[in-house]
Amino acid sequence: MLVLSRRIGEKLVIGDEITVTINRVAGNRVSLGIEAPPHVRVVRSELRQALLDILTAEVHQPSDDRAGESDSHSGNEASETVLLTASLACR
Repeated sequence: MLVLSRRIGEKLVIGDEITVTINRVAGNRVSLGIEAPPHVRVVRSELRQALLDILTAEVHQPSDDRAGESDSHSGNEASETVLLTASLACR
């Protein structure tokens, strides 16, 4: 792991397409600006892990449990919320 020190307004570049800018530092919180092309997904790790957990649970769910679900309401509301949040975060 590469560890860097940066000040507000300073940037770091990852490859040729990604730039991370330090926007604000307040206490132990750092606000980052990330510039990346549309084909690069940028997702907070906790959202990615929650999405993977839900998808893994749905894959391992017996098909009998899913048989009664309609197209208009597939899965539970928590799963739909995380999927929507992850989808928005990827844009």
